[in-house]
Amino acid sequence: MLLLTSRLRLQLFRFVIALVLVLSYVENGSVGLTSTFVREQWSAADIPLGDEVFAIPKGYNAPQQVHITQGDYDGKAVIISWVTPDEPGSNTVKYGTSDKRYDFSAEGVVTNYTFYKYKSGYIHHCLVDGLEYDAKYYYKIGEGDSSRQFWFRTPPEIDPDASYTFGIIGDLGQTYNSLSTLEHYMQSGGQTLLFAGDLSYADKYQYNDVGIRWDSWGRFVERSAAYQPWIWSAGNHEIEYMPDMEEVLPFKSFLHRFATPHTASKSTNPLWYAVRRASAHIIVLSSYSPFVKYTPQWRWLREELTRVNREKTPWLIVIMHVPIYNSNAAHYMEGESMRAVYESWFVKAKVDFIFAGHVHAYERSYRISNIHYNVSSGDRYPVPDKSAPVYLTVGDGGNQAGLSGRFLDPQPEYSAFREASYGHSTLEIRNRTHAFYHWNRNDDGKPVRTDSVIFHNQYCVNDFDISQALDKYYSCIGKSALWQAICTEGDMSRPGDMLVTEDDG
Repeated sequence: MLLLTSRLRLQLFRFVIALVLVLSYVENGSVGLTSTFVREQWSAADIPLGDEVFAIPKGYNAPQQVHITQGDYDGKAVIISWVTPDEPGSNTVKYGTSDKRYDFSAEGVVTNYTFYKYKSGYIHHCLVDGLEYDAKYYYKIGEGDSSRQFWFRTPPEIDPDASYTFGIIGDLGQTYNSLSTLEHYMQSGGQTLLFAGDLSYADKYQYNDVGIRWDSWGRFVERSAAYQPWIWSAGNHEIEYMPDMEEVLPFKSFLHRFATPHTASKSTNPLWYAVRRASAHIIVLSSYSPFVKYTPQWRWLREELTRVNREKTPWLIVIMHVPIYNSNAAHYMEGESMRAVYESWFVKAKVDFIFAGHVHAYERSYRISNIHYNVSSGDRYPVPDKSAPVYLTVGDGGNQAGLSGRFLDPQPEYSAFREASYGHSTLEIRNRTHAFYHWNRNDDGKPVRTDSVIFHNQYCVNDFDISQALDKYYSCIGKSALWQAICTEGDMSRPGDMLVTEDDG
């Protein structure tokens, strides 16, 4: 008994030391890390169309390419989308809280489109609303023997201490590397995916193959997207401006295939919108739509930021495609215009995270800002700013363009960790004050470094006191070995290693 008491005292002492590290803001961040790991890659070419990962469901006119997204502002609705290849068929979604018992139904709408000489299947979008929080729903689409059944879970009620895990993927494509990323993500425990743009890379093809590759991608991601919401943002590969094929309407395929709940956040355009989920407020922006002063997107974002209530949703997350801060030679400084317009807003609002893709590598920044940029006065470089977001580039999903391995040398002071490998991220929100972030390269199980960080919420950090710390400590007893390490480990100062606090790396 005496030995046990001494051990608990030692663990508590180590935890208090760790707590000091978490709550102490380091003005000058540690030197960043550029990983030298080089992974063995599969071919960056797309998987052949005949592969089983693109298998067409059996049965006449069977629904395919099934995916869901949040359908309202607060998480009590979903939009269920699918394609019927032969004829419109039924628009009905039958659903309920018991397996194979569907007590409710909802009616959707159907559309289709042409691209060059390709004609899409019949694309269905059905809003299912009035759902209960924190419940499992089963749903059925299609008719007769060709019908198909799936399920999803609704999030917990909007609450500042609601725990929830988001996955983050960008620039996915449909290669064997893409498949590895998707399979790894499906084992991660992520409950909703935040997608940072560049979905199918169908625009790499010509003529009818563009539409065909959208169909194959829809069947490819169905294994995840039919069972949990994917929150969409559009990238440059969704623009599909192809005048040689007389296709000049931007985002034509994307806007027909992927619905977003933009009107719920008073947006006039599906490419930018916001949702609230559990303890997070998520804002999606469009890097390839006008965003300067007085444009519709600018006006909408200004208004949306006033609607953010950090007492209810303390975690504020922004998703866009082009990174604002990027130390890779690929697409270097492409996000500078949007930074100049919006960075001061992000800092004032104390945005926690900004996720982007576009660059086919992974990078995490320190909390920095460049809102006082002035060449003549010498203020040309980003500086540490505890009110600023952490910028995360996650364009490493696995697409056919391959990895972007040419990082700037020396590594900028604002860059905490960077590596050119395929992978995905998860953000596990624990409560109003703390979240555990993890970037997972696709080589898990090997003794190689990934990037894991404990983040504290910039808005709520002052509310965190010792009694909460002790509650957090004791709540970890009996948890996984990793979370016990988070609770008790004092040495957390190595960027890119097993675990760090954001103040250390």
